[in-house]
Amino acid sequence: MTTTFITGANRSLGHETARRLIEAGHTVLVGARDPERGRAAADALGARFVQIDVTDDASVAAAAADVAAHEGGIDVLINNAGVLGTHSPADQITAADAREVFEVNVVGIVRVTHAFLPLLRKSAQPVIVNVSSGMGSFALTHDAGRAEGRILAPLYTASKAAVTMLTTQYAKSWPDVKVNAADPGYTATDFNGHSGPQTVTEGTDAIVELATIGADGPTGTFRDRHGEVAW
Repeated sequence: MTTTFITGANRSLGHETARRLIEAGHTVLVGARDPERGRAAADALGARFVQIDVTDDASVAAAAADVAAHEGGIDVLINNAGVLGTHSPADQITAADAREVFEVNVVGIVRVTHAFLPLLRKSAQPVIVNVSSGMGSFALTHDAGRAEGRILAPLYTASKAAVTMLTTQYAKSWPDVKVNAADPGYTATDFNGHSGPQTVTEGTDAIVELATIGADGPTGTFRDRHGEVAW
């Protein structure tokens, strides 16, 4: 039985990823900051809720300890929690704005991965999936024909570029762990006011694919539902 821990799993992409992986036979642990919403989502899915705030060292350590006590280890870690941050024009963005976005989107991944890596290494085939974005791709954000090339979001795009680079560095550092980044694509979620053309199921295709790779699967890649994404 594959045990999978997902951060930010109480709604949108995280929730749909949990649903699909449960359907595929995984034991899923729903990680969420809000206990009421997280527990309700887990109950509806048939999963176990684990409270976690990716911006808080003590919370992340407690979540890892909880999983160690109940499951003993995990096979898959999906770092899904993320924020968009301010909608302010670039000339109004402050250091505090940047700190808020990077604390969740980048530092949060480092914090959770550091805490859960010992639990992952108890697996014969440990896998990490970091949910990045085409908005962090230099190629896509310079293509005027794509949505990524027409949207201005300096902090979000910079943070997701960092997520993808962090992924490749982790993959090179840990040959025993499959570490990949997923681009959900422009998906209709609460994140964007349900403006994306993709369904939430389509948006989780790459995440689910990377979460279910076998021993011969890729590592250090950046993929969407159609294949590898240009950097």
